[in-house]
Amino acid sequence: MKFVMVPGGWQGGWVFDSVAAQLRRDGHHVEAVTLSGLEWDGPTDVDRPPNLDTHIDQVAEIIARSDEAPLALCGHSYGGMVIAGVADRLGDRLDQLVFIDAYVPDDGDSCWSLTSDSFRELFIAGAQADGRWVAVPEGLDPRARPHPMASFVQSIRLGGNPSRGLGRTFISGGAWPGSPFLPLAERLRNDSDWRVHEIPVGHNIARRDPHSLATVLGALPPNVA
Repeated sequence: MKFVMVPGGWQGGWVFDSVAAQLRRDGHHVEAVTLSGLEWDGPTDVDRPPNLDTHIDQVAEIIARSDEAPLALCGHSYGGMVIAGVADRLGDRLDQLVFIDAYVPDDGDSCWSLTSDSFRELFIAGAQADGRWVAVPEGLDPRARPHPMASFVQSIRLGGNPSRGLGRTFISGGAWPGSPFLPLAERLRNDSDWRVHEIPVGHNIARRDPHSLATVLGALPPNVA
């Protein structure tokens, strides 16, 4: 299986390094994406931050040019917004959609509308310098970069025509302070269209328990159609 992996806020594809290494040892292909504006050497245009559409376009292009199958599209945290938009466009190209302690939006939702009050406060405080870029929160990896505020607040546009054969998995990090994902995980547990796993190590599962995350991903069925 090929995995395309989309990180959450402030982080780059490097966050999946250990997960990708295990999956590759097990014979899978992995492409970990660094979203536009989050590059190691900084954004190409600091005055024009990318928004959610920019990130959806970026990942959709990766999926469209991939000739490998089966294909699993995975997103962590904010990355759930991105993969939902890509699946709405290109669901027929995907076998699996995996939300890793991530937002699962409906049409018109945004990261801002779905997140918790503590995260909204963090976004506002982090963007005080220029209103465009949200500063890296304390405790993240030194490779983390300021995140474009526009991508957090833009509402997603979904057509509501998902592929019927697309497998859907939610991987919960369990309870952690300020988590907006616990009620979502409980709701999805009762939805027959979803598989729900829990790796109770907190939000940043790929960094805290890459082995367990890779094990869950590697066990996904290749096709549910």
